Amino acid sequence: MPKAETKTEKYTRNHGFGLLIVQLGTPESNKAYTPPTISKGVSMASTSTMAISMEGVRKTFGKKVAVEGIDLVIPEGSIYGFIGPNGAGKTTTIRMIMSILFPDRGELSVLGKKSAVESKDRIGYLPEERGIYKKMKVGAFLKHIGRLKGLDSRGLGSTVMQWLDRVELANVHKKKCEELSKGMQQKVQFIASVLHDPDLIILDEPFSGLDPVNMRLLRSLIDEQHTQGKTVIFSTHVMHQAEQLCDHIIMIHEGKKVLDDTLGDIRTRFDPRALHVDPIGGLGMSDEIAKVTGVAHVTPVEGALEVMLNEGIDPQDAMKALLGAHPMNRIEIKKPTLEDVFIEIVTGGKRGEDAEQLRADLLAGSKLEEEDAS
Repeated sequence: MPKAETKTEKYTRNHGFGLLIVQLGTPESNKAYTPPTISKGVSMASTSTMAISMEGVRKTFGKKVAVEGIDLVIPEGSIYGFIGPNGAGKTTTIRMIMSILFPDRGELSVLGKKSAVESKDRIGYLPEERGIYKKMKVGAFLKHIGRLKGLDSRGLGSTVMQWLDRVELANVHKKKCEELSKGMQQKVQFIASVLHDPDLIILDEPFSGLDPVNMRLLRSLIDEQHTQGKTVIFSTHVMHQAEQLCDHIIMIHEGKKVLDDTLGDIRTRFDPRALHVDPIGGLGMSDEIAKVTGVAHVTPVEGALEVMLNEGIDPQDAMKALLGAHPMNRIEIKKPTLEDVFIEIVTGGKRGEDAEQLRADLLAGSKLEEEDAS
């Protein structure tokens, strides 16, 4: 008796997205759903120039609200980063874009169509839950994915080898996928997502499991795709990765969009309220520095001190006060990072234990990723 086909295998066969090794939702969460239409009078952007449009999108799982009221417009040819801590709603949003999950309410379009399924051969997707056909050889696996995406078998082997060479894996094409390290498997799956030259590339936590050298390699490949005019969306909870790559940031927290702006405008909007201080007296000077007028909070960071200023304090005035009070090896204004911006938004600009706990949680997520790559 033949083995019953799994839900994932059936979805892959019917829709051709390739490796969708994900939970496709319970029947209750997806039943009786018709992809939303863009009705007259709704102020969504023209789908002729927008890769993705979402308006008022909501998704729940039982009593848990995973995504609430997301409005989103992503122009063609842009590179967007979805950032936020683990569990923020990034992956759920991406799965709705991909028509793997369906919203409870709201409207969306992908490449001018009602759902991603209608444009599946124009989309490259790397899901958060990795999955490869472990018993297949790498070259055969990639050729199989290429055929699923509609590529002609003639010349496909050559294309596969060119990509493997570019990610420094040309010598593994005859190895079984299960013989590769986690980082190697990640690079193979990236190739699978771009092999068919898609117009829209969606990468969910693409840097997970990669060491710094391969992170740099993957960033260069993503940037190259963007330079060629592709629309690129990727999600990450490691915010400095988005700073290095994106020109537009979508920040999500507890299922809600809390920021949607260009990286340049974000840095302009959030004025620096921190100084990087290296006192001659060392880190033991933190209590004394905290007593200087205008200082709100002092935290040891990477062998120096991060000095947060009270709201309304001019950083230049604070620097003069600190230099007048204590001798310094170095003192400079600290440009706000996306992590700083996220913490300021979530905490309402308040400092203290809540902000430090949030920063610690973000750091813990980054360390787990580093451990995965080691």
